[in-house]
Amino acid sequence: MVWWQLVVRGLLSGGLVVGASELAKRNELMGALLVSIPLISILAIIWLYNDSSDTEQVANFTTGILWLVIPSLTLFISLPIFLRRGIEFWPALGAACLLTIIAYYIGVQLATKYSEIT
Repeated sequence: MVWWQLVVRGLLSGGLVVGASELAKRNELMGALLVSIPLISILAIIWLYNDSSDTEQVANFTTGILWLVIPSLTLFISLPIFLRRGIEFWPALGAACLLTIIAYYIGVQLATKYSEIT
């Protein structure tokens, strides 16, 4: 892959994150909608296929995403609970991230055991 392709990919991906955070400043729901759309996953799928032309690899990749979407929900469930219970932002985020890491570990173990992805 040529260096400029990596730069374009990085700028596009970073631009989506910045765009979502700026949109959320104006309208939280619209910012959340933009982030909830799996744009990064779609781009990664396109780039993986473009680089490899291997549909089996793309299928395994998307299966892995499916297995790991569930553990990612841990962050979005626990963080608002912590914040609404009066825990300060940084400790709440740290605790939510720790729970999410544990959930991801369990998710990777389950995905490895029960699916064809490695």
